[in-house]
Amino acid sequence: MDIAGSVALVTGSNRGIGRRFVQQLLKRGAAKVYATARRPELVDIEGVEVLPLDITDQASVAAAAAAASDVTLLVNNAGITTQGSLLTDDLTDVRREMDTHFWGNLGMVRSFAPVIERNGGGAIVNVLSALSWFAYPGSGGYAAAKAAEWNMTNAVRLELTGRGISVQGLHLGAADTDMMAGYEGPKVDPAEVARLSLDGVERGAAEVVVDDWSAGVKASLAEAPERFYAQFA
Repeated sequence: MDIAGSVALVTGSNRGIGRRFVQQLLKRGAAKVYATARRPELVDIEGVEVLPLDITDQASVAAAAAAASDVTLLVNNAGITTQGSLLTDDLTDVRREMDTHFWGNLGMVRSFAPVIERNGGGAIVNVLSALSWFAYPGSGGYAAAKAAEWNMTNAVRLELTGRGISVQGLHLGAADTDMMAGYEGPKVDPAEVARLSLDGVERGAAEVVVDDWSAGVKASLAEAPERFYAQFA
């Protein structure tokens, strides 16, 4: 699809990758951009229509779908990250991860796919992670939720085939955002993440792998897991 002239909705657009998606969409000539956030007062980008949205609250999702009935491009970016052990820590945070990344984004797809189809078709982007394909100590809840979201992305892509809606899975390692402020390794520019993803939307790509780290993790899936996980020993 063409970004120019599209009507886009971006979740979690008050900061980080979501904010860069909004800026890129405006730069590329989107006719309208709905910038959504749980705290809409934090969205400070000119030229957008701001909507409140909590993707873990189905009533909030339904209200957004009703208000943004002209959407042709949905960017599911909103997310959280928690740390802890799947075996010994309280499971509250793990459930929050799954409620956000799997159930929340599935609810967005279910609510907006009919909207996009009524408007003549378009695209959905699910912002995933290299952690869709691996885990490191302390990342279990996030990694499990992203893995679930990854295969959910594959499943809804199959279901939307023939309905004029492409579905992109977007994978990256660490981005230079507030969420990754404590990470000391290489970080990708979030503006570059948004640019590459929207390039992929325009060519109908089912998957966009942003950085070498994510590409390497994906390639490692064909090998014995002991070889990959030796680096975390």
